[in-house]
Amino acid sequence: MVIVGSGHMGEVLSQGNVAVALLANSTATGLALYVLIVLFAPISGAHFNPAVSLALALRKAITWREMFAYLPLQIVGAIIGVMTVHLMFGLDPVTWGTKLRSGPGIWLSETIATIGLLLTILLGHRARPAQLPALVGAYVATAYWFTASTAFANPAVTIARAFTTTFAGLRPIDVPGFIIAQLVGVALALPLAKRLLESRSPERASS
Repeated sequence: MVIVGSGHMGEVLSQGNVAVALLANSTATGLALYVLIVLFAPISGAHFNPAVSLALALRKAITWREMFAYLPLQIVGAIIGVMTVHLMFGLDPVTWGTKLRSGPGIWLSETIATIGLLLTILLGHRARPAQLPALVGAYVATAYWFTASTAFANPAVTIARAFTTTFAGLRPIDVPGFIIAQLVGVALALPLAKRLLESRSPERASS
């Protein structure tokens, strides 16, 4: 809801200025993530992202039963969020996305965005657990700008954004490429995170 709503509002108020709309979109998303993670982490672990839930299941931080329970709720919740935005702005509840978001650069971007998000979460949990909500919000807001895909890094969000023709939308046919790239990101991030988490500085190793 935040991603699609702020993207649409930014595009309308900026009269089509893509840079201003993206600034509004990224700022709102980063700040909302901070709020949502702080509020929902004590309740559910703040599981909004199937890629993150999958990574945690593979690391045995959550059970596979929990992961598969989260998955449909994450997807349905994201779609309901998009439909709610449409109703708030007087749009049809569902308008299939038409924005072209495909190609090797986009897929590479999604892989990198997902790797970065998982490293932020996994390394941040060890380094600064109390600051993890801010770290995730800051990373996502930044990744909007340095990735060609604007860093979806979330299969549920990817599916939901196919249900809108607004600023944040994409064509339904582009969804599989995004999700495959995100899964590749999970596969690459986990061994990298494991290696980094096992590393120690010389000072720490000697102490």
